[in-house]
Amino acid sequence: MSDQGSEQSTVEVTHDPARQRWVARIDGEAVGAAHYDTADGLIVFTHTEVDDAHEGRGVGSALARGALDEVRADGTRRVIARCPFIKGWIDRHPDYQDLTRP
Repeated sequence: MSDQGSEQSTVEVTHDPARQRWVARIDGEAVGAAHYDTADGLIVFTHTEVDDAHEGRGVGSALARGALDEVRADGTRRVIARCPFIKGWIDRHPDYQDLTRP
């Protein structure tokens, strides 16, 4: 069944710790990723990418929210957002600023 007329698709965000990234999928297809490094109790977000075909459809926001929600649930790490997208997203969502390193 085709969903060509719909701009809204469910974005599933999963953690891929072996490749140090969170991945966004739509209908099982990887359409974006938020990459990170780790150091001394930190998750350092370095780069976020979304396939051009899915730009402007909320994939990046779903990716940021999913990754940060998982960091929060784990409760053992703080975030440094070197990636401009993740930094901007946190700046626009003050309820996530508590995750950043003081």
